Amino acid sequence: MSNLPLQDVDVHIPGEPEGSARVPSADRAGKGVINVVHLYPREMSIYGDLGNTRCLAARIRRHGYSPVVHQHHPGAEFPAEPHLLVGGGGQDSGQVRVEADLEHIGDRLRELAEGGTPMLMICGMYQLFGNAFITVEGQRLPGLGILDVTTQGNAKRMIGPVVLDTEFGEVVGYENHSGSTTLGAGQAPFGTVRAGFGNNGTDRTEGARMNNVVGSYLHGPILPANPALADALIALAAEKATGRPFEPVSQDDAVADQARMRQVRRLVK
Repeated sequence: MSNLPLQDVDVHIPGEPEGSARVPSADRAGKGVINVVHLYPREMSIYGDLGNTRCLAARIRRHGYSPVVHQHHPGAEFPAEPHLLVGGGGQDSGQVRVEADLEHIGDRLRELAEGGTPMLMICGMYQLFGNAFITVEGQRLPGLGILDVTTQGNAKRMIGPVVLDTEFGEVVGYENHSGSTTLGAGQAPFGTVRAGFGNNGTDRTEGARMNNVVGSYLHGPILPANPALADALIALAAEKATGRPFEPVSQDDAVADQARMRQVRRLVK
């Protein structure tokens, strides 16, 4: 058994092979090594969000690249050269547990965001990438300010399947959040709500996007059901990692496409 503190032990990602955090030798790197960093997988990855990391790693391999999956835990040293970052949802208590570390690495995350590093932040991490999250009790948790959004906690939850129109096409997922998020003036949403609540249930916006940073409330997890979004993030990461244009391999996404279209047909009349 490991002697590391619990918070430093990597979370098992079902279906992801052992040794994913090791850098492959040059003759096994394929088209290049892509470093995927999952922020706080223990505290902030409920509702299946670890599936986003598994999806990215699997598709990176299928495109002929080598993923190296880093799990960043509170208090750990942040990876030196990240190419793609993901983060998931969590309860208010989880957000409190990562707040100090997030402040510690905040300058680095802002630098990466400004430099075009692709990031996908879901639910609780989406909120913490904004200006602030205000709990139901009135406690204000300052965010990173990467996305110009502010979230107010509520007693009532917004739960259910969602269909969005986005620049990546129709996107589906499942939301489960009590936070009501408002976009700042000029802040672009991730998508427009066709079915579901979205950011706040009133203005038909969902999530936010700045540069290559995407914030969204959609679990599911979102990426397996929406491969066009997954490949858009991978393309940006591959270019950053290799300095060359993305070299995709054709993928068989028939099952994902069928599942997505069934949700669209069920919810949108």
